[in-house]
Amino acid sequence: MPSTRADTPSLPHAPTGKAGLKALAKTLAQWQPPPADASGNPVADKKAGGAWSLADFDPGAKPFSSGDKAQDKTLVEALAVELDELQNLFYADKRFKLLVILQGTDTSGKDGTMRGVFGRISPLGVHTVSWKAPNEEERAHDYLWRIHQKMPAAGEITIFNRSHYEDVLVPPVKGWITPAQTAERYRHINDFERMLSQTGTVVLKFMLHISLDEQRERLQARLDDPTKNWKFNMDDLEARKQWKQYQNAYEALLRATSTPWAPWTVVPANSKTHRNLMIATMVHATMAQLGLRFPPGDPALKGLKVT
Repeated sequence: MPSTRADTPSLPHAPTGKAGLKALAKTLAQWQPPPADASGNPVADKKAGGAWSLADFDPGAKPFSSGDKAQDKTLVEALAVELDELQNLFYADKRFKLLVILQGTDTSGKDGTMRGVFGRISPLGVHTVSWKAPNEEERAHDYLWRIHQKMPAAGEITIFNRSHYEDVLVPPVKGWITPAQTAERYRHINDFERMLSQTGTVVLKFMLHISLDEQRERLQARLDDPTKNWKFNMDDLEARKQWKQYQNAYEALLRATSTPWAPWTVVPANSKTHRNLMIATMVHATMAQLGLRFPPGDPALKGLKVT
C-alpha cells in the first residue's frame, strides 16, 4: 500500500489543522492583491470603497514575526530543516512540481532568501535559476521560450531569482513596449501559468517589498564594504532614479497577474529575518498540504538480504 500523509515528517513549526491553516490564510489575504482573471481584469477588490495600491503595504511590517528577532531566526532555521525533509518526500512522490518566483527591486533580498530559506535543502531535484537579460538566441524566440525550458519536472522544485515578470517591468518603464503590448503580455503570462497549474505545477509568487530608504542603505553598504563591492552595479543607481515608475509597474503587474491559480504575495522585506520567515512559512505550509506520500514498495524487495 502507498504510504499516506500520516507518514510525512513531524512539522511543528508550520500552521497545522484547520484552525492554523485558516489563521494563515487570513493573514496572507492581507498581503495578496485581489484576484484577476486570465485577461488581467481584477475579479474583486480587497478593500471596499477604494482601489488596491502597492502603497497600502508597509515594507517595514512584520506580520509573521513573534516579536523576538532571535526567536524568529530560530524558527527560520527549523523551517529550513523541515523543508529539506519535505523536499525528499516531494521528490519521491513525483505527483507535483513546485515553482517559486522571487521578484523584487535591486537589493530586495532575492539572493538572501535563496540562502536563508532554501540553502539547507538537498540539491536532489532542486534547481535555482537567476535570470539575466536575454541573449541573442533567446531574443530570437518569444519572451516566454527561455522560461518554459526551465520549468520543474515531476518531483522537482525550481526557484526563480527574477523571472518572466522582468518582461512586464523593464520594457514598459523603458518605453520599449506600449501599454497595449504590456496588457497583452499580462494575458500571455496568465495563460502560461494557468497551463502550468493545470498540469501539476504549484506556483508560488513572492514580491519582495522594500522601501526607498532601505534600498539606499543596502546599496551604500555594498559601497562601504570592499567584500561587497562586487555586488554593486552602476545600473542600480539608474534604476533607483526611476523608483516611482518601477513601483507603478509592479503595482500594475500585481493587479493583472495575481490569479486564483497563481496568486502573488507581497512580502514586507525591510527586515531580512521576517522576509525569510514569511516565505519559509508559506512554502512549508503549501508543501505540507499536498498530501505527499512515498510510492508503494516493490514486492520483489521483500525479504531481500544484502550480502
